[in-house]
Amino acid sequence: MSAGSIIVDTGPLVALLNRREQHHEWVKAALRDVRPPLLTCEAVIAEASYLLRRLDVGARALMALLARQAVKISFRLDEEHEAVARLMTKYADVPMSLADACLVRMSENLTRARVMTFDADFRVFRRVGRQVVPVTMPAGGA
Repeated sequence: MSAGSIIVDTGPLVALLNRREQHHEWVKAALRDVRPPLLTCEAVIAEASYLLRRLDVGARALMALLARQAVKISFRLDEEHEAVARLMTKYADVPMSLADACLVRMSENLTRARVMTFDADFRVFRRVGRQVVPVTMPAGGA
C-alpha cells in the first residue's frame, strides 16, 4: 500500500499505539510500506486520546506522533463545516460521526488517498455524491 496518502481513522490509530488491541499487528503490517505522515483530523485525535486515556503512555504517544509529524492534522473544520454538516445530514440514519464526516470530506479533497479504518460504515458512505470512499481495512471489516 504505497500510492497516495493514508487518512487514518480512530480505530487504527488506537490499535497502532495499543499492543492489546485486536488489530495491532494488522495495522503495523499495513503501515510497513507507507511513507509518513498519516493524515487525520482533530476529531479523530480527540477520539483516540479519549480511548487511550487509560494507557500509561497512550496520550503522550499520540502527541509524540503529532510532534514528529508521523501523523499530521490536515483538515480545517472551520473551512469545511458546511460540507461536513451536509454529509452528517445525509448519513444521519447510519449515523455518521463528526470524525467520520471529516474523514469522508478529506477523501473528497485528497482524491488519491485511502481511509484506513475498522468502521464498516465506510462501505456505505460515498464521497462527491456516489463515489466509493477508498478504504483499507482488515478482511471482513470490523
